[in-house]
This record gives sequence, C-alpha cells and structure tokens, in this order.
Amino acid sequence: MSMSKAERKELAALVRRREKLAKSDVDRVAAERLASFEKQAASYYRADDDDVWAEHARVAEQAVADANVVIAERCHQLGVPDWTAPRISVSWSGRGENAAKDRVTELRRVAGTRVTAAAQAAKVEIERASLEVQTQLLAGGLESDEARAFLNSMPTADALMPAVTMAEIEPGKLRR
Repeated sequence: MSMSKAERKELAALVRRREKLAKSDVDRVAAERLASFEKQAASYYRADDDDVWAEHARVAEQAVADANVVIAERCHQLGVPDWTAPRISVSWSGRGENAAKDRVTELRRVAGTRVTAAAQAAKVEIERASLEVQTQLLAGGLESDEARAFLNSMPTADALMPAVTMAEIEPGKLRR
C-alpha cells in the first residue's frame, strides 16, 4: 500500500467507528423485524378486506340461508317446534393460528430467538469485515517478513474445530 502511517491510522479509526454504527444498526433492524412480526401476529382480516373473500363469504352466507329454509320446512313436516329447530350457521374467522394465545406466545418466542440469532450473526460478520479491513491497513505498513508471518499466525475457528462425521460417532458418545 502506498498510504502513510497517519492515513492508515485515520482509516482504522474510521473503520472502528463504522463498525460500531453498523452494530447499532443491527439492533435497530432487529427491533424492526420483531415489530413486523408482532404486527403480523396481531393481524385480523375482515371478509370485506378483499373482493374475492367478500364474494365467497356472500356465497357461503346465501348457501347457508337457502339450506336453513330447507331445514325449517323439513322441521315443520316432522313437527319439530320452531324454537327447537336446528339451524346451520356460517361465520368469518378473521384470524388463523394467531387467534390462539398459546400459539402466538410460542411463535413470539421462536421469532425472538431467530431475530436474536440473526442479529448475533450479523454483528459477527460486521466485526469480521472490520477486522479484515483493519488487518489490511496494518499489513500494508509492515516491513519485515517476520511481522507479516506473525500477523498470519493466528489459527482460525475452522482449523480448531474440525467437522464431526457419522463414522466418528458411536451411539451416545464421541470417539476420541
């Protein structure tokens, strides 16, 4: 790199400030994601919110009304008193699973853990990108091969944590 030491220092400081802002922004986005989920969980849909829904609700109500006329006529034929006569009813349910409190509680918990995990992953990626830029800035100022070798000597998580294969696992325990 053809940057001066002062330029590298200023850029590294800027990168750290941008990292801090980006991580704060992750918290904002996480809050927005949870708010969006809450809005979905609280949604109530009326039949007249959509023309297709409204038409099918009207058709269903008419079919039920027609069926109740036939049922009432049959009740009269059988001598069933009007006050005990059976009827069919139809109703619009404006909510799905979000009508059940326990289900919404469960979904909120899942949404919360997913948003938290995504936020943590985003922050790690921000830190990784920031560190990579800072490393490049610092590496550009290194003059000796020993200094460059030292910079690259830290092991990675992938190197320290090899993949686990089925062949290595016995029922209930790991082979060492």
